[in-house]
Amino acid sequence: METPFVFGKLAVDRNFTNRDKERQQLSGNFSGLVNTVLISPRRWGKSSLVQKAAGEAMSEDSDLHFCFLDAFNIRTEEQFYQTLASEVLKISASKLEVLLENAKRFMGTFFPKLSFSPGNQDELSLSLDWKEVKKHPDAILDMAETVATEKGWKLVICIDEFQNISTFENHLAFQKKLRSHWQKHQHVAYCLYGSKRHMLMDVFTSSSMPFYKFGDILFLEKIHQVSWVPFICSRFEDTQKHISESNAALIAELAECHPYYVQQLAQQSWLRTATDCSEEIIHDAYQGIVAQLSLLFQSKTEELTTPQINFMKALLDGVQKFSSKNMMDDYQLGSSANVMRIKRALENKEIIDIQAGNIMVLDPMYKSWLVTCYFRN
Repeated sequence: METPFVFGKLAVDRNFTNRDKERQQLSGNFSGLVNTVLISPRRWGKSSLVQKAAGEAMSEDSDLHFCFLDAFNIRTEEQFYQTLASEVLKISASKLEVLLENAKRFMGTFFPKLSFSPGNQDELSLSLDWKEVKKHPDAILDMAETVATEKGWKLVICIDEFQNISTFENHLAFQKKLRSHWQKHQHVAYCLYGSKRHMLMDVFTSSSMPFYKFGDILFLEKIHQVSWVPFICSRFEDTQKHISESNAALIAELAECHPYYVQQLAQQSWLRTATDCSEEIIHDAYQGIVAQLSLLFQSKTEELTTPQINFMKALLDGVQKFSSKNMMDDYQLGSSANVMRIKRALENKEIIDIQAGNIMVLDPMYKSWLVTCYFRN
């Protein structure tokens, strides 16, 4: 029997839950070609939400099309141009012959080299003369607008892990270049999203940055427990298994409503259930997940400095005033300036997130492991 819970990949169809407000806002932005910035920690369901909203928007508007890019492994401006050109080119035609003709028309200046996997147009590989592109990148940056205008389309370019452009050489000059072209496009909108909130905040909310006020900014929150309970219950019932509302709430509570872990804990509980899921089954599944991830958590902790570990200990002990001298002495954190450096480093490592002065450990299973295993020892 196929498991009714999905994690680690896109949640589609019945595996997608809630997000009604965000989905409607995104879908409306897509239809209206409103540039959108979507920010949330990793594994909170950004990609699933974007895909879901895109599907709904396309079902209501036949002229609307989408192009998806993942910037996770893009490390240079050259790689960005190649990926953007390749993905826009792939959606420009469904037949290979037309696609090759489009490559000549839209990119002939750069004499692109194309290769394909036999019978699979999606495995297109494109290489460009970087020296020529560097001199005149306009054709590639405007390629989406050119395609959309010619075909009478409305086109949305969705770029995941967009914050990675901040690691490029001369990244500010590159951002200025992108903004100067993209803000002029009339038939193309951009949906830019990623998981490193503080980096994206720097890119999109600082008045000194090129992408300041580029578009509508959405901060994705966790799905509330009240929405998880009926979803979990219904997915159990779909497979002739039962879970009470109180135990469904327990799953969401133990996973701190973290979308990835709620689905994983629900799956592991479902696998252990013959007919009726009990509280004991859920706790057993929870402990199993923490134990399964223990080597990963150990490795992650070994990469932290002693002051960073001490800070985590203070945080999990419930310390709130990190600037007090007694606290800094008790946990050997040094000066208040050093505490600020520790916070920034832990943010960069995506271990904590800081919003309005509140500090949150992003991974609830890692937090549990620190409390029950690492610091207890």
